[in-house]
Amino acid sequence: MKNILITGANGQLGNEMRLLAEVNKEYTYFFTDVAELDICDEQAVMNFVTDHQIDIIVNCAAYTAVDKAEDDRELCDKLNHFAPGYLAKAIQSRRGYLVQVSTDYVFDGTAHIPYKEEQATCPDSVYGTTKLAGEQEAMKYCSNTMIIRTAWLYSTFGNNFVKTMIRLGKEKEALGVIFDQIGTPTYARDLAVAIFAAINKGIVPGIYHYSNEGVCSWYDFTQMIHHLAGIGTCKLRPLHTEEYPTKANRPHYSVLDKTKIKETYGIEIPYWVDSLKECIDKLLSR
Repeated sequence: MKNILITGANGQLGNEMRLLAEVNKEYTYFFTDVAELDICDEQAVMNFVTDHQIDIIVNCAAYTAVDKAEDDRELCDKLNHFAPGYLAKAIQSRRGYLVQVSTDYVFDGTAHIPYKEEQATCPDSVYGTTKLAGEQEAMKYCSNTMIIRTAWLYSTFGNNFVKTMIRLGKEKEALGVIFDQIGTPTYARDLAVAIFAAINKGIVPGIYHYSNEGVCSWYDFTQMIHHLAGIGTCKLRPLHTEEYPTKANRPHYSVLDKTKIKETYGIEIPYWVDSLKECIDKLLSR
């Protein structure tokens, strides 16, 4: 029986991991959020990992408020940069494995073909810079580290783009949405399934990319959200990035190449529209 620690358990991915843990009963799980374990406290992390004889850590915890991070660098740095290093040191002491969840923001988005894992990183925001530093800390201190970079995450849990667009679609007659930023939505449940596939098969250390299949803009994404949610009264207007200024720079192109994770773990990745439909059906049935 392996002991698995999942941090950030109250977030989108953490909650999806919790649901899947009910199916993957061959492991013992420890689900923590900041109330149970402050991962910014190095000694607390070491004590927890030692006391509970943890074999695998899946770090779902992160500072994800991208714009706020520009003014809150210290806390963002603690959570995204230094905490993964503490987790890595602790699990290395037990010769265990670390799954560190990262982001497409480690790239600046100036490419025009999907990003592969070995491409040079070039973050263009505090969030992206601290997440990249967290990847480096994790790999520096734990030789059995699996980095999974993902993008445009949403789920039935927490606050996310899908829920916001459904709410605004019902409230407003018209809505402007950016059309010149291209990427791929990721249903957090699908990402959780991929993480369990890696755990079940045996984690192969390295950097991996994961999102759903296909590509779209935020405008296309919103059109599909409204279509699947049955919202027909809100008129959507495509916006250029400069028409919707934000504190932090967003990648214009952040499509990830998923070949490596598919071939290493033998997984199939669902098309983004199919996964979005599944998520919205769950939201509407509540």
